[in-house]
Amino acid sequence: MKSSNIGGQAVLEGIMMKHKDDYAVAVRKPDGEIVVQKETYKSIVYRWKKLTEIPFIRGVFNFIDSMVLGMKTLTYSASFYEEEEEKEKELTKEETSKKEKKESLLMGVTVAFSLVAAVAIFMVLPYFLSSLLKRYIPSYGVRTVIEGFVRIGIFILYVLLISRMEDIQRTFMYHGAEHKCINCIEHGLPLTVENVRSSSRQHKRCGTSFLFLVLAISIIMLLLVRAETPLMRIVIRIVLLPVIAGVSYELLKLAGRSDNLVVNLFSKPGLAIQKLTTKEPDDGMIEVAIQAVEAVFDWRTYEAENFHTAADH
Repeated sequence: MKSSNIGGQAVLEGIMMKHKDDYAVAVRKPDGEIVVQKETYKSIVYRWKKLTEIPFIRGVFNFIDSMVLGMKTLTYSASFYEEEEEKEKELTKEETSKKEKKESLLMGVTVAFSLVAAVAIFMVLPYFLSSLLKRYIPSYGVRTVIEGFVRIGIFILYVLLISRMEDIQRTFMYHGAEHKCINCIEHGLPLTVENVRSSSRQHKRCGTSFLFLVLAISIIMLLLVRAETPLMRIVIRIVLLPVIAGVSYELLKLAGRSDNLVVNLFSKPGLAIQKLTTKEPDDGMIEVAIQAVEAVFDWRTYEAENFHTAADH
């Protein structure tokens, strides 16, 4: 299997697919029509683009970029499901400009809040919970390992809770369609509804696997880097996050381009969690995913270069 370097995300009744700097959002409108918008994404560090190419550093910026782009495309997909009167209202140039600025500010605040909340829930809270065991478990190392498993447990519980929501269930179905499309291409199959339907809904380069790696690698990092006071221990958990994210990103990229037995082994927990974050899509969702892929990626050329050419010779 050769990595196509396509990435994606499920949005509201649709899918975003990204390849290099281009991304496309395909959305199934309330009337059943599929609308596709293709754009070029400018990284938050576009002035210093080399930062997104340096191993162990690029992971941090790519993660932030994916959050920003994710919020932007999610907002775009949601716009098709606004109240009818809002959709029908004609906006002036000035009103449109104000609306875009407001949405941009809201998106920035949402991303910042999401990062702070994630650090508080998945890094700081598990530390406090494991600290309650100090009387019974004096070893800091053992408590750190327990803290890591608490962190993973909170993550799985969070996924289980949100997966009960009807809108999230449909989003997970689109997430499944996204993975199936990428797997279909990377296994040398023509991108048709039938081939996509029979492909796996789990993929080693998924964001779910990345998050699991962050949580798992944090256990190792926090065992290696220690502090004496509770305050410094919290500071270390926050300061080390970019390092942990950088390492996790490199491992994820390695997993995406390798079928090595060891690589497949450390990919298994993330793939198992993907069974919760992806669901089997219907054919209509697969059609949306295919249109998103074809807007940004020439899968026919990719397959000719990586599969058919080799067979012909």
